[in-house]
Amino acid sequence: MVPTTILIVEDEKQIARFLELELKHEGYAVEIEYDGRGGLRKAEENEPDLILLDIMLPGINGMEVCRRIRQFSEVPVIMLTAKDETTDKVMGLDIGANDYVTKPFVIEELLARIRAVLRNRNQSKQPQKSLAAGDLRMDLAKRQVFRGDESIDLTKKEYDLLEYLLRNKGIVLTRDQILENVWGYDYAGDTNVVDVYIRYLRSKIDDEHDTKLIQTVRGVGYILREEKG
Repeated sequence: MVPTTILIVEDEKQIARFLELELKHEGYAVEIEYDGRGGLRKAEENEPDLILLDIMLPGINGMEVCRRIRQFSEVPVIMLTAKDETTDKVMGLDIGANDYVTKPFVIEELLARIRAVLRNRNQSKQPQKSLAAGDLRMDLAKRQVFRGDESIDLTKKEYDLLEYLLRNKGIVLTRDQILENVWGYDYAGDTNVVDVYIRYLRSKIDDEHDTKLIQTVRGVGYILREEKG
């Protein structure tokens, strides 16, 4: 079986080496470039399965590298950035990045995001019929949701929120990520809307059950877990 290849484009050699060791330990094949031009060239020549792309790069910055990659490839891109500004995150996602991770990051979170992006890419190749977590099931074709044998009625936005949580189950999602992916980058309403809709969802899928699927990660956001919390 051919291993999944990840291209690291990172000018800080210690970080690049750390990522290389961790990724190889997880069974990935790894290639490294230390500047934007080299990363762009290797992305076009070698067609990796995923790219970890730093923003602050010599030669061509990561934003421009991502923009140019999108002219010839749909390879998944996760931006690595020391910038925590919302405008940088929005810009990166708008030009085609699949996700972003802010430095300093916990390697377990980055690995989880890599798995999620690769999983979503594989799922997009063959249309998925359903999503599930424990006894919660979502029928994507019919847009129906069930907890056990019970059918659950959701509004469109509740459904979209639950679908996003299910597609990223086991991953901690910040309120900003949920807001950007479910409501859109141009949303200008109350930022507490995420908490409000999480309460709506919990009242419909969790309140009557011993196993609570939607869990709060204090100070960060929310996670949908299958195990009992």
